[in-house]
Amino acid sequence: MTALLLAGIGALGAYLIVTSVLFGWRDLRRPSPRSARRRRRVTDWLVQAGLGEVRWSEVALLCIVVAAGAFLVALAVLGGIVPAVVAAAAAMAAPVLSSRSRRRRRMAAAQEVWPRLIEEIRVLTGSAGMSIPQALFHTGRRVPADLRGAFDAAQREWHLTTRFDRALAALKSGLADPTADAACETLLVAHQVGGIDLDRRLIDLADDRLADVQGRKDARARQAGARFARIFVLVAPAGMALVGLGIGDGRAAYSTAAGQALVVAAILVTLACWVWAGQIMRLPTDRRVFAE
Repeated sequence: MTALLLAGIGALGAYLIVTSVLFGWRDLRRPSPRSARRRRRVTDWLVQAGLGEVRWSEVALLCIVVAAGAFLVALAVLGGIVPAVVAAAAAMAAPVLSSRSRRRRRMAAAQEVWPRLIEEIRVLTGSAGMSIPQALFHTGRRVPADLRGAFDAAQREWHLTTRFDRALAALKSGLADPTADAACETLLVAHQVGGIDLDRRLIDLADDRLADVQGRKDARARQAGARFARIFVLVAPAGMALVGLGIGDGRAAYSTAAGQALVVAAILVTLACWVWAGQIMRLPTDRRVFAE
């Protein structure tokens, strides 16, 4: 009984240490403000990738499954434990990288859509004489499918509560986009305070977003060749390694201690170059300043 009690106390102490160091928790139930901000960033990241219904624990489980499959494949091909472990560790990032690529595409599409949406809202609230909520939800019917769910949720909130601030909060939560935050805050202030300068505010916001979109398009066009070279540099060594397995005693060479060490070094160098190139070509992203 004493041993069981001591084991439980030790497990509790290890839990407190790990959660304090890794997640910033201060006690068993309430996370610290830093942990809350980290969780919000993770949630925003999943929403921006179109995975708002997915929990981060499910993403972690998928990473583990992919790593296990990569370990078995690498073990069968390379015939060594150490290279298989390194390959599994590298493959563990595949779901995250796939989600990151999906997030980048969705955010780029949203950034291109918002200038048009803002211009339509300006026209509807001006010449068409619609109220701001009516113009927003009328425009939301013609947004791309990836964004329509957030607009539908915001419109349901408006119909249930008739509170525009809560509807915009639902819209911002469903999009997790800096441009959406700025547009929603502009519309909310205009709806609550009123005034005749809404048209000028929306024109300035649309022009600013359009200039940002054009600048990002130009930057991505200039990076097109470098991005292709980055993928080629990743694929070419893997293809050469697979071809080497079937030439002469190539498979036996991989099984030696020197071969295993060289394989591990090649994987690590390739991954380091991949990450380094990605950091260089990363475009700056706007931060959410009106997040709930």
